[in-house]
Parts: sequence; structure tokens; C-alpha cells
Amino acid sequence: MTQTTNPAEEHLCDACAGIQRNWRKAPGHAELMQRGNRKEERGSSTVTVTRYVCERCGTVWDYENNKQNQKAGWSVIGRV
Repeated sequence: MTQTTNPAEEHLCDACAGIQRNWRKAPGHAELMQRGNRKEERGSSTVTVTRYVCERCGTVWDYENNKQNQKAGWSVIGRV
């Protein structure tokens, strides 16, 4: 069985590797610096998506705070 890996996830620091993805209310870590937020439409509601960048490894994260979707939360976007 071949496992496909997101290239952005290959060089995560230990703190980033420990972030639970796709789960609302999961904590980030202390070296994530907020870079802004935006509103996005999800069906009939509007959610807030906040962008973060890890100062240690440069990984770019989005955190979706969607109260109607427990599987929203952290996702890796790329690297700076």
C-alpha cells in the first residue's frame, strides 16, 4: 500500500506534527502567529477562517471555526 503525503507536511516541527487536524476546538501551539482572518460562506452560514504561520518551521495553517461542523478546525495550507 502506498501512502501519499502532502509535501507541505513533510517538514513539520514536532509542535506542528502534534496538532490534531480537522477537529474543532483542538489546540494549536505557542509558536503559531496569527496572520489574519476572513469570512467564508459554508452552505447557509458564514464561518471565520483564521490564518496562522509557525515561526519554527514555516508551516501555514488555517483554522476554521464552524460551530455546525465538528470536523472543521486545523488544516495545513503550505509553507512560507
